[in-house]
Amino acid sequence: MMNGRPQFWSLLSPAVFAPAILLLLGTPDAGVTQEGGLTFSADIAPILYENCVRCHQPNGIGPMPLLSFEDVRPYASRIQRKVETRQMPPWHLDKTIGIQEYKNDISLSDFEIEQIVSWVDAGAPEGDPTKLPMLPDLPDGNGWQLAERLGPPDFVMESPALTVAANGQDQWLIQRTPFEGVIDQPRYVRATELKGAYPLGVRVLHHGHVTLGSRPLGRQGIGKSGDVFPENTGMLIQPSGNLLWNLHYFPIDEDVPNTRAMTAVWLHPEGYEPEYTTNGEIRFTADAGGGMPWAGDIFIPPHSIKVQQGTHVLNRAALMTSFRPHMHMRGREQSIEAIYPDGRREMLGKVDNYDHFWQISYQYEDDVAPLLPKGTVLLITTVWDNTADNPINPDPRQWVVFGQRGVDEMSHVWVGMTYLSDEQFETLSAERARLTAEQDDR
Repeated sequence: MMNGRPQFWSLLSPAVFAPAILLLLGTPDAGVTQEGGLTFSADIAPILYENCVRCHQPNGIGPMPLLSFEDVRPYASRIQRKVETRQMPPWHLDKTIGIQEYKNDISLSDFEIEQIVSWVDAGAPEGDPTKLPMLPDLPDGNGWQLAERLGPPDFVMESPALTVAANGQDQWLIQRTPFEGVIDQPRYVRATELKGAYPLGVRVLHHGHVTLGSRPLGRQGIGKSGDVFPENTGMLIQPSGNLLWNLHYFPIDEDVPNTRAMTAVWLHPEGYEPEYTTNGEIRFTADAGGGMPWAGDIFIPPHSIKVQQGTHVLNRAALMTSFRPHMHMRGREQSIEAIYPDGRREMLGKVDNYDHFWQISYQYEDDVAPLLPKGTVLLITTVWDNTADNPINPDPRQWVVFGQRGVDEMSHVWVGMTYLSDEQFETLSAERARLTAEQDDR
């Protein structure tokens, strides 16, 4: 489900992850018939068209379309339960703690949930079909999502091909391809987007990264697509080098031959010099960290709940624009907290219902994006659930250690971070204080 706010998740074909969404939505109901004041045509279809149908359509990742009354009615009570418990649309953030203003918040409002619940309780009537709103445009998974905002990318690169065998093991492709002749001088990147090739590639690429030196030209996860850097911000890349493709493929029930990943890059104009420079998403670990292989301290006993914490001291001031938790199938919760040099603590964000099959990048609104002074400690907390209560736990009897497969574990957060000079930090802090004072005076 999606709303009219800026979008960020993949418009995939009916997908490998449809079983996970079916688990959330359930199977069709016997029809409900009692009439009530709310109707599908006048009241419920507008909510679905704004929030749901970009995924729940024939070319989307949703396991069933929700375009018509006939599509929706068999699932009415399942939809009611899932929106009432906020399992759908996927937005795994704890709404009781931490910053709550995000550019890409796709959760339903209390009013929208109440409308759906009341409509189903009243018998899920169709109402007058002439009051049905027009369907929104429904793009397929072949296009670039960021093109809706930014236009066509400046260039697109492809990974080496890989065949993913049906129902096999996870596969992790790490290969290099030359980056030559694409640009003729150093340029600043405005945005990137990484995805699997349509249609079957998007079904098997679970997550991945493509980097040029230390610069990410795409970081992807199911549920997260592109990265657009903040205003007046760019990432500098050089005109030569090698692209490193680090791609995790998850098999489905059919062979996917010669599939590829593709990354698109949008550049700032030639000669553009941004006020702020960034390296995009940066990995902050709750585990021991370090280079590969890392995380020798991940060791989860059978039938257990395990908590792990890690700290990172910022040696430079920074603007934090997003965070994206990353665990695997035993992951349950992850949070990121700031401990400021003056001793004050602030929860920056907490995911309390992590989903390995839908990994969201939580993008702060500009006026609340954390401004972190030099010396701030970032405290990362990870919670794993290796019990039978975890519905996607493959085997709670197993000891679980670090590894790249979905059945192994990881413990880190990808953070959108722009490091600042002392002068830049003071300027942004003064501007934030001015805006806050203006709002308080209203």
